[in-house]
Amino acid sequence: MSEYSSILLENAVEALSKLPGIGKKTALRLALHLLNEDALETEQIADALLKMKHNIMLCERCHNISDTKVCAICGNPRRDENTLCVVADMRDVLAIEHTAAYNGLYHVLGGVISPIEGIGPNDLQIEDLVQRTYREDLKEIILALPATIEGDTTNFYIYKKLHDFKGKVSVIAKGIAVGDTLEYVDEITLGRSIQNRVRFND
Repeated sequence: MSEYSSILLENAVEALSKLPGIGKKTALRLALHLLNEDALETEQIADALLKMKHNIMLCERCHNISDTKVCAICGNPRRDENTLCVVADMRDVLAIEHTAAYNGLYHVLGGVISPIEGIGPNDLQIEDLVQRTYREDLKEIILALPATIEGDTTNFYIYKKLHDFKGKVSVIAKGIAVGDTLEYVDEITLGRSIQNRVRFND
């Protein structure tokens, strides 16, 4: 028997509890909050989520999330187009942008090489990264991947793939603890890791 007096409320709680970090109690609190809000406000939240889901695309240049074919970062003439920061996913772009320590462009791989999860080089945007070194006037590529075995494996693989690249290939400094993903690193540490990057050595 359901613990809720309304199946509609139960369904809402079930849906909200599927979000990461949201347990049943938090989901119930959110559902009751939305229920008590003005209908227009709840509709605006629902509409914003639906528009995000249906209309967001990936930038055709860097593969970050975007509202248009080319994202706001790639389309910004004030960015340093000679420097490219390679990250695992869009959350890493947000984390680095919050540091205000980097003003170059990005390349989002869409993950890291992980044989255990069945993710190989061909599942990531690595080949397009290599092609960008031919298409664009890049002077430095910064590898800003997680400080994990998978991140290090991906760093090494990319470094080998960039054998024709004449510019500098660097990796963020080890101010980030082993096992950390960028989105959970504090802004000061991440910013310093970008600024104190070192040349990649195999």
